Amino acid sequence: MTTDWAAEYRRLLQGHRYDAGGRTTERYREEPPPPLTPAEVCEAEEELGITFPEDYRDHLLRRSAGGRINRLRRDAAGWGWHGDSDTNYGLLSADFPHPDSYRAYEDGLDDREPLEEQFADQEAFRRAWQDWDDEYGVHQERKTAGAVYIQEHGCGFSTLLVVTGPHRGTMWFDGRATCDLILPLLLNGEPVSFAEWIDRPSMTPW
Repeated sequence: MTTDWAAEYRRLLQGHRYDAGGRTTERYREEPPPPLTPAEVCEAEEELGITFPEDYRDHLLRRSAGGRINRLRRDAAGWGWHGDSDTNYGLLSADFPHPDSYRAYEDGLDDREPLEEQFADQEAFRRAWQDWDDEYGVHQERKTAGAVYIQEHGCGFSTLLVVTGPHRGTMWFDGRATCDLILPLLLNGEPVSFAEWIDRPSMTPW
């Protein structure tokens, strides 16, 4: 069965919310917002279809709904992270994939990129390249399934908090803007948790 990559890509893009909030560096130099109540946290988890990692949940309940990180709040669209346009809410409940799990597929996808000289006419090349580009877009969306863009660093760089799957509770750096990689944050060779990350200025630039 042939996949309709254009339709699948359009479907996945519907999982984004384009919040008009300002940049992280502008918003979180202000006074941190107050914590959430237990009822609010439970409501957010139920609506988003996930269970927050315990240390992130503790931060929301005891310290702040935001601070140096994107603020979790409820607005007209429901519960979500203020100013974040990258988290795919439609994929939050799917397991976050380790990069090793898709490396071979990604290499094959790169090898299959259509080249103009392979086609007899421009229209055939255009259709083939568009189909490949849609498949590539789907792949990029799925790379951050089960993760929240918890902090933006500017220039296309962000830190991810994994909320679903075997890597739940760990922190990752999205460096695709330059190196095309999503990398785990490590401390003494071990994956970094939200609690370990939030109070380390070297890991949280803002």
